[in-house]
Amino acid sequence: MKRENENVESEETLDPDDWESMRKLGHKMLDDMLDYMQTVRERPVWQPVPNQIKAHFSRPAPQQPQPPEEIYEEFVEKVLPYPMGNIHPRFWGWILGTGTVMGAFAELLAASMNTNTGGGDNHIANHVEKQVIDWIKEILRYPQSASGVLTSGCSAANIIGLTVARNAKAGFDLRRKGLQSAPRKMVLYASQEVHSSIQKAVELLGLGSEALRRLPVNDYFQIDLEALKATITKDREDGYQPFCVVGAAGTTNTGGIDDLGALADLCQQENLWLHVDGAFGAWAALAPRARNKVAGMERADSLALDLHKWMYMPYEIGCILVRHEEQHRKAFAVMPEYLVHGEGGRGLSGGDLPWFSDYGFQLSRGFRALKAWMSLKEHGSCKYARIIQQNIDQAFYLGELVNASPELELSAPVTLNVVCFRYVAPDMDGDALDEVNKRIVIELQEQGVAVLSGTIIKGKYVLRAANSNHRSRRGDFDVLVREVIRMGKELTADN
Repeated sequence: MKRENENVESEETLDPDDWESMRKLGHKMLDDMLDYMQTVRERPVWQPVPNQIKAHFSRPAPQQPQPPEEIYEEFVEKVLPYPMGNIHPRFWGWILGTGTVMGAFAELLAASMNTNTGGGDNHIANHVEKQVIDWIKEILRYPQSASGVLTSGCSAANIIGLTVARNAKAGFDLRRKGLQSAPRKMVLYASQEVHSSIQKAVELLGLGSEALRRLPVNDYFQIDLEALKATITKDREDGYQPFCVVGAAGTTNTGGIDDLGALADLCQQENLWLHVDGAFGAWAALAPRARNKVAGMERADSLALDLHKWMYMPYEIGCILVRHEEQHRKAFAVMPEYLVHGEGGRGLSGGDLPWFSDYGFQLSRGFRALKAWMSLKEHGSCKYARIIQQNIDQAFYLGELVNASPELELSAPVTLNVVCFRYVAPDMDGDALDEVNKRIVIELQEQGVAVLSGTIIKGKYVLRAANSNHRSRRGDFDVLVREVIRMGKELTADN
C-alpha cells in the first residue's frame, strides 16, 4: 500500500505549478501584445536578424525546466523584434495578410480548447466550421449545396480541388487503380501567370509538371482564350485527355483576373472541370466596384481561397469549396473500423454532420474556424467590403502617383490591388536599370521604410506592391513613391 501511494505522489502534469503566477504572466503577455499591435506604425517595417541572435537559435534542446517568466523575456528580447513585418501599414510584399486583434484572441481561445476538428460531430467546433463555410458560400454567391473544408491555405486548397477534378474526370476508379491504369495521359490548362502552388499540386498528384499546359496571356494578363481552345483541340487529337482548366481570380504577379465567365462556358462545352484559384482575388466579390471582375467565379466546379490574405485573418486559414459534394467526399473519404461514425446521433462520433476529414487529406485539424467566426461577427461582411474596396482604391492611387512621376513607370495595368512599377532613368540600359530596381527593393526593406517584392514582367525586373493591408493609408503610398525616387536617384548617381 505504501508503494502504491508513493507512485501516486510521483505522477506529474504539464499544468502550472503556480496558477496565479501563470495568470499574472498571461495578463502581461496580453497587455504587451496589445501595445505591440497598437504601436506598430512607430517601428521599422522590418529589420534583419543579427548574427548573434541567429546563433542563439542553434543551441541544443533544453533538458530541464525554465521559469515561464524567463522564457517570455527571451521571447521579448530575441523573437519579437524581428518579425517578417506583415502587420505593419507599409508592408506590401508578396500577398500577405495583416491579422487583427480579435483574430489573435481567437487563436488563444482555440488553442485553449485544443480541439481536433477532423471528426466527431458532437462537439461544437465542427458546427462553427460548417457555419463559417456556409457564410463563405453566401458571401461569394457560391451554391449552398456545395461542400467545403477549411485548410491551412490556398496551396492545400488547390491540392484538394485538383484531386477531386482528377478523380471525377478520370473515367475509372483512380483511387483503387492509380494513374498507371489511365488509358491516356491526363492534362490540364492554366495561364503562364498561374501560381506555383498549382504546379506543386500537379506534381504531387502524380500527373507530372509536363501535364500542366501553361498558356500565353493578353495585355491584361488574362489567359488567351483562343490559344486555350486550340491547345485543347490539339491535345485531344494527339491522344491526351484534357480534364481541367485552372482560372485565376487575381494572379500573384499582377493581380490579373481571367475571364471566368468565358472559362466557365468553355469548360461546359468541352466537359472539363473548372477550378478557380482565388487565393486573394476571390474576395473582390465583396467590393462594390470590383465584384464584376470576378463574375463567373460562382460557376466554378471548385474554388480555392485564403482568409489569411485579403480577409486579414491570422495565419493560417484557407478554404476549398466544391460544387459537387459527392465527388468531393469520394475523393477523400476512408473509414477504418476505429473511425466509424454516424451512429444515429449518439456519442461523440455520431451526429448529423459529415466529418471534415472526409473532404481533405488531414485527419488531425486545428480549430481554424474560430478566428473566422469571431472576425466575421466582429466586423460584418459590409465592413470587409469597404476595406477591400479601400485597398483597391489605394492601389489605383499608387498607380496615379507612378504615372505622375517622370522617374517611374507602370509595368502592368492596375486591375485590382497589385501595382507593378519601376524606377527609370533615360541614360541607363535595361540591365543596369534592373540592378537599380533590385537594389531599391532591398534598400526599402533594410531602411525599414516599406516592404515590396520584386518580379519579372516582360523581361524586366519591377517593383511589386500588393496591398492586402487594412492598416495602410494613402499617405503611406506618398512615402513609398517619394522614397523610391530618392533611392533611385542616389543609386543612379552612384553608378
